[in-house]
Amino acid sequence: MEFGSTNTLAMDAAMERAREFIEKTTAGEEADRVSRLTFPTHQPHSEPSFWEYFVLRGIRVEQVRPGSFVCSFKVPPRLTDINGNLSNGAIAAMVDEIGAAAVHHDGQPMDVSVDMSISYISPAKMNDELEITSRLLGRQGAYSGASVLIQNKTTGEVVAEGRHSLFSIPASKM
Repeated sequence: MEFGSTNTLAMDAAMERAREFIEKTTAGEEADRVSRLTFPTHQPHSEPSFWEYFVLRGIRVEQVRPGSFVCSFKVPPRLTDINGNLSNGAIAAMVDEIGAAAVHHDGQPMDVSVDMSISYISPAKMNDELEITSRLLGRQGAYSGASVLIQNKTTGEVVAEGRHSLFSIPASKM
């Protein structure tokens, strides 16, 4: 056996499991039903999109201060993965949306995400009560940064920590 061939076999097996997972979740009767769903179009910048509504529904704003948001959220079944944990995609959407809220300038269009990094530290299970804290880290010209901490409210355990960088698009003067 050549050097590195064990790694190649392990990588091939991992890729095969990934392929099977994607095929399982994108095929079949349930996937067909989801594909047939229709949603009304939304007005950008004036009402939430389906995705924003789907992920953010149920978040309760507990405290608002300039450059800071504290929210609570009970993990609903719709946002859990196959293992019953809050999905990484839902966590990323929360870091995106709640991080953007901390840097938002009142009366201005929402900033554009430039970069996000998220550390997924521990799982949150369905019905866990979470606390989500977002803080403005600073502004440099049109560039802003926020941190978002997601913790289990009962245990204090950190679920995820994210950093979110955004760019302000100046409002049109027309």
